[in-house]
Amino acid sequence: MKPEEYRTKLRERGLRVTPQRLAVFEAVDILHDHPTAEEVSQFIRIKHPDIALGTVYKTLETLAERDILKRVKTDSGLLRYDAVKENHHHIYCALCDRIEDYYDAELTEMIYNYFEKKQIPDFRIEDVKLQIVGRYTDNRKSVRKR
Repeated sequence: MKPEEYRTKLRERGLRVTPQRLAVFEAVDILHDHPTAEEVSQFIRIKHPDIALGTVYKTLETLAERDILKRVKTDSGLLRYDAVKENHHHIYCALCDRIEDYYDAELTEMIYNYFEKKQIPDFRIEDVKLQIVGRYTDNRKSVRKR
């Protein structure tokens, strides 16, 4: 995404454009590996050493509440963030806590068709995200982050 696109997204969602919001939004987009708040903070400290970790947490939550970013929870309890807005699922390695985007239009269509047929009483589905949990069989892919 280009810097002006970050500004446009913030304005479209009714948010003021601030250096903190721009830095956090850009970091999640650039890192593209579903970073934690701490990872975002480490990334932006290079250019913005004065932005506190608490500000990063608050900004991430604001961006998630305004549907600019998505929260991704892991089995280990870590909360990660995703800037990819197009419909996708996640592959989660329980061994190394790694998350990767998984695109499969056929799977997505199958899930939506299933829930269209199996209406849940008094509930309107807005989105369905599948998290496929397992372990990489190739140890090189299972390198633990950090």
